[in-house]
This record gives sequence, C-alpha cells and structure tokens, in this order.
Amino acid sequence: MSKLDLDELMRLPTIYGGFLSPDGEKIALMIHRYHENLDVFISSTDRKGFSELTNTKEATRFKDWSKDSKSIIVVEDKNGNERDVLYQVFLDEPNNLHPLTMKDPPYFLRGGSISPSNNFLVYAVNYDFERKKVLEEFSIIVHDLETGDILEVARTKRPGFVIPKLSPDGKTILYSSSDRDPSGLQWWVVNIDGSDNREVLNFGDKGKIEATWLFDGRVGFVTDTLEGVLQEGGSIGLLEISKGDIEWIVNAHKKTMFFENVRTVLNAPYMVAIEVRNARVIPYIIDLKRKEMINLEVEFGNLYPLGPIQDDKWVGLFYSSKYPADLFIIPFKQDIISPEKDFFNITDVLSHSKIEREDLVQAEGYWWESVDGLMIHGWIYQSKTPNGKTIVYVHGGPTSHSEDAINPFIQYVCSLGFNVFDPNYRGSTGYGIHFRELIKEDGWGGKEQEDIRTGIESLIKKNFAHKFKVGITGTSYGGYSSWWAITHFPLEIVAAAAPICGMTDLIVDYNTTRPDLRIYSEEMMGGSPDEIPEKYYERSPINFIQNIKGKLLIVQGLQDPNVTPENVKVVEKKLKEYGIPYEKLVFEDEGHGIFKPKNQKILYKKLAEFFDSSL
Repeated sequence: MSKLDLDELMRLPTIYGGFLSPDGEKIALMIHRYHENLDVFISSTDRKGFSELTNTKEATRFKDWSKDSKSIIVVEDKNGNERDVLYQVFLDEPNNLHPLTMKDPPYFLRGGSISPSNNFLVYAVNYDFERKKVLEEFSIIVHDLETGDILEVARTKRPGFVIPKLSPDGKTILYSSSDRDPSGLQWWVVNIDGSDNREVLNFGDKGKIEATWLFDGRVGFVTDTLEGVLQEGGSIGLLEISKGDIEWIVNAHKKTMFFENVRTVLNAPYMVAIEVRNARVIPYIIDLKRKEMINLEVEFGNLYPLGPIQDDKWVGLFYSSKYPADLFIIPFKQDIISPEKDFFNITDVLSHSKIEREDLVQAEGYWWESVDGLMIHGWIYQSKTPNGKTIVYVHGGPTSHSEDAINPFIQYVCSLGFNVFDPNYRGSTGYGIHFRELIKEDGWGGKEQEDIRTGIESLIKKNFAHKFKVGITGTSYGGYSSWWAITHFPLEIVAAAAPICGMTDLIVDYNTTRPDLRIYSEEMMGGSPDEIPEKYYERSPINFIQNIKGKLLIVQGLQDPNVTPENVKVVEKKLKEYGIPYEKLVFEDEGHGIFKPKNQKILYKKLAEFFDSSL
C-alpha cells in the first residue's frame, strides 16, 4: 500500500445524512469535502448523481422539507460557534439562502420545522424574546414568517437536550425535556397557540426516550426504560396522542434487541427502527398497516433505509470502512442483502476522487478483557506497510461509538505505516443499554479509561503495538481521554498525546460550556461541581499535569462553545508552572472539532509528523 495522496483524500466526499422528500422523488444530502465545507445537495430517485443546493464557507446542515417538496430548511453558524441561523432554500433557486431567524444570535437554537402552509417555523432557543434575555432553559417558539411575530408556547424548567418537532398537520409540537432528572428524556406536546401543554411519554425519571411523528399523526418511539426499570434492549411503541393509548411493537421484557432510535417515513405507512449490535447497524422497517417488521440486514457495513420509491424498492444510505457513504436503491426483502450484488449506486462518491477501494484499510473487529473482566470491543486497522508505531484514536461523546466506516485521518496514517486502534470503551452506544450506562458507575475518568489502557496492553502482547511506540488522539471526549492517558498511563503504554478540543479541568469546562450541555456533565458525573467538587477535581487531568513524561500536542478550535478555549488557557498555565514542554495548534475559524477540509489537511499532516517524531 502506497501513501495516500492527502489532497485526493480531502476530495473524497462524505455523505452525512439523506432525507427523502414528502413526494418521495428527491433526497436532500449533506455532503462534506465536495465544497470547502459541508453543504446540502439534491439527488433524485430516478437517475444517478447529485446537484448542489448550497455552496457557502460555513457548514450548512439540513433541517426539514417543506410539505410541497419545493424547498428545504437549512441551518448555519459562523466558524463552528454553534449560534445557528435558519434559512429557506428553494429547489429552483439553488445557492439563494433566505434568512428566517436572527443573524448573529445571542442564543443557541435547536430544531427547525416549517409548517405545511410554509407560514411559520417551530424551533427552540435559550432566549426570552420579550425581555431580550439569554436563558439557561429552552423556550419552544412558533415564529410567524409573514408577520415576524414570535410566540413562546412552552418553556422547559431546566437546560437540557430539547428538540421540537411539528406534527404533520402543523397543529401540535412534540418536544423533549430533561426536567425530571439529568439522565432522563421525556416528551411533551403543546398546541401551536400554547394551549394543552402536557407530558405524553414518561417511563421513569431517568428513562431515555427517542420519539418522532409518524405520517398519520401518531408518535413512534423507543424507550430504554419500562415501568421505571432500565432494560437491556429498547422497546418500540406507537402513541395515539389524543387518547394516550400505546401500542407496543417490540417489548424489551420479552425480546432483547438493541434498538437505539426510530425514524419517520414522510407520507408513507412505515417507520424505520435502527438496532445497533456490536457497533453495527441492523435496520428494520416496520409496516404500520400490516404490523410487520422487515429486517434489511446487509452482509457487511451499515445501512440506513430512508423510504420507499417503488413497491419493491427503497432508497437508503450504505457505508463501511472500504465503501464511502453512498445513496443506493435497495431491494425490499427480508433476507441478508449483498451490497455488491443487490444495490444500485445513485451517488457514486468514489468517482469524485482518485482514491481506489483497494487503497483503503478494512476495520477489523477486536475484543479484549478489561480490568473487571468486562469484554470490550473496538476496531483495529492494520497498515500494509507497518512502521512499528500505533495511534489510538478515541471517539467522542462518550455516548456514541466508532463504527466500520471511512475515517480519513485513520486511512491517511495507515497509509504512512501506522497501525490504528479505535476502542469502544464502556459508555459507548452500540452494545446495549447496560453497557452504555456502565460509565456512570464511576463517572468520567473511571473504568472507561482502563478499558482503553487494557486494550493497548492487549495489543502490545499480541505484537500489534509496541512499548513506547503508542500515541493517542481524539476529539471532545476523545480529547479528554488523550489528556487522561498522558497524565495517568505509563510511558511504555502511551508515549505521546494529541488531545483535540478536550476537557482539561472539568469544573472550568462545566462553568464555561453551553448551558444546555451542563446537564450532560451532571448525568455522567452524578452531580454538579457544587455537589461533588472532590470528584470533579480528581477526574480533571489538569490536576495531574506533573505526571506527564511523554510528548504533547494541544489542538483547539477557538470558536468552540462546547469545550471552550478556557480549557487550554488554564492547562497551559499549569504546563508552564511545571516546565513541561508542549506544542500547540489552534484554528481561529473552527469550533468543537476541526471540520473544514482545508484545516483537516493541516491537522492530519501535523498529527502524522508529531506521532512519527514522538514515537
């Protein structure tokens, strides 16, 4: 395997999501690395290729289709500052973004649904428009696009993960809140005039529920808790809003299936349920009329069905570590499907780069035993020209997971001779609910870090990695884990670290992050810094800076409102106090993570050079 051309790798488009239009004829796609940033494109179900709808210097993300399928709602911020502005883009006017909400807003915005008549928007903001005051909690907003009037129809009692969703008839808003407990997620409904605000889905204060409107006005949902008891698998139900009746499709008491979310299909009697088992997507289509579940499992990789286009055909998004995410026409059959034999490729993103499939390294599943006997899974990437050095790439979240998918950084460094280890430590999704919840037993900086350490030790024993030849990197929680490793692991286990936008002082991080994200720290740590200051102190890498013996490269986006640059400022002071040398790479035009292709190119080259010289 020869060195991958980084310019060509940066030209390999990545599709981040596909959204079928209400008329079933078009798909909105978010594609990264085709333009200078993330943009929205349109593809058709009856021909190959895609065309641009937006082309701006900012990351543009899809939010909603109009009911008539003639326009979409998109959102942009500035250089990753997460201060979102909603725009409308008409399909017959590409690259003409019509602003719908305040430019340079003082608030954070979530959601963005447009009414069936295109005359109002629904979203949530941590802002009181009447008093012009920033809040910690979120307000549910109905925004009249004709008059500009803004009506607050509901407000949460505390900050949290709030997503409002407008019903198909445009009369009712479904929204989430974590008012009862930082660990929980319940759902409420409110009419667009602010009347009849009430909770409709709650299976326990700490229970998490994912919910969505269905084509017929019912709500499809998956819950990790039944009767106040946490389940190992998710239960799927249908809620009739007017009566409050629930019809169960999958009951976790009877059958354990690791469902993580459900997705609606616009204007069709289907719901898509996504099971993730051992970090691999297994999709099910639920026929709401026949009450049948059709398993669309593929031989390898990951498939997300989007919706029907013919009686026996669907459109879906498929990908793996050797197959870039592409839009495919897929057969609608309950059988193991072969992507190579049964799929018809619509987008063919590989044709936009000189990268060949054989240039890419396959992700191989790897299991090992952690300190308490728990089996942990992750991925290893074996370079075809190994240089004896290994990079540990730690995913963020921690409530997420690494999967069998193309990661440009991993593919690039593998081509340079590095082996890569990509662990899914406890707390990751994709392995069942109890595995996800295990991180809360210790809180951040607990046994999940030992999962990473024991994984490295296991690979050293098997000669995949070598003592004093291991480096670690990752973004967000992966950045925190990199800080943890360089301050806690012996030099023979981790000799270099490059944390990217990683927390250094958990108290500073809590006090400077977005208000709606503090609740996540409380959930993971078991309380706020005021309630358990000792735990926040002992789990903060900044308080163990004196232990650093390996090489250190700090990477930060200066617009980051999540893990703010204050984390870097305070740790630099400590590093200088102890006389510990380090390198630093900052990006003025990036937020939480380094996302722009031009900056990723700089970052990947720097990381490769840093680990090559440090190991």
